[in-house]
Amino acid sequence: MQRNIVVIGASAGGIEALRTIMAGLPSDFPATVLVVLHLPSYGNSVLPAILGRAGRLPATHPVSGEALRPGRVLVAPADHHLVIEGGRAVLTRGPSENGHRPAIDVLFRSAARAAGPRVVAVVLSGVLDDGTAGLSAVMARGGTSIVQDPKDALYSAMPENALAHVAVDHVLPAERIAPLLVELCAADNPSADPVDPLDPPAFLDIDAEVPGLSGTAIDVAGRPGTPSGFSCPDCGGVLWEIHDFDLVRYRCRVGHAWSAESLLGQQATQLDSALWMALRGLEEKAALARTLADRANERHSPLSAKRFVEQAGEASRAAKLIRSMLEAGVGIPHVEPETTRME
Repeated sequence: MQRNIVVIGASAGGIEALRTIMAGLPSDFPATVLVVLHLPSYGNSVLPAILGRAGRLPATHPVSGEALRPGRVLVAPADHHLVIEGGRAVLTRGPSENGHRPAIDVLFRSAARAAGPRVVAVVLSGVLDDGTAGLSAVMARGGTSIVQDPKDALYSAMPENALAHVAVDHVLPAERIAPLLVELCAADNPSADPVDPLDPPAFLDIDAEVPGLSGTAIDVAGRPGTPSGFSCPDCGGVLWEIHDFDLVRYRCRVGHAWSAESLLGQQATQLDSALWMALRGLEEKAALARTLADRANERHSPLSAKRFVEQAGEASRAAKLIRSMLEAGVGIPHVEPETTRME
């Protein structure tokens, strides 16, 4: 079976690796290349122009529903998931995964479901672990996996997480990935022993349908997972714990999905915001109490003034405690380096 779909996921530090890969692909490359790079939800991505200049293949944002054609590079636009459905590239604004839209796992899972052994999935430089669950799905359906050597990646966490949880086929520096892709797509995939497409693990089909805003995918009887006791950082709903092969993941009722590490990072972000909100509230309370104390003194009401001064002191002491927590780094999230500066 010929491999004719290449899906690539990258995050922080991934642009240089993508350029290197594009530069090594020939103009007659016999597969479609689909790329997800983590982007903020606002603004426009110039990644297609960068990748088009770097190599011989034309690179564009796809028109939703366009057919997959060999020798083309399709790049997910900002604030849209890129998925494969029936041999076509489809854009959707479904729920974010690991705090991202576009998300790597979404593309990889849809490719695994649509094309099985015809897929080659590539994980490049980045932080946290988006791409690991999707890579696992590709492997489960008989696809081929490639991970950038962590020592070669500007940010090694994404490759390291993939290697820790998936029995990856190939681990290479970026400069050797393009020649391997050419070799893989020129040959049949004799090792394919995919899960029966008619009987995949339940979460593969459900996860593949959720980005299309399919409410039925979430509400099906016997949906995988159990209530975790954790809440979704995006919507506040209950997260269900899903055991995805040897991975533990979480998904809420409306479809937001999190790996354990990404969930922890987002909780840190929320804690940091909550501490700053609490600090603001306490300092406002202290300021208001001091104002009321001054007015009470002007009215010659010493008891009221004393009470307001005590309240101001309590609020100031609590604010000082929160400031010390912020200075110590409590709640500081892992912030992903900027990926939109693509000069």
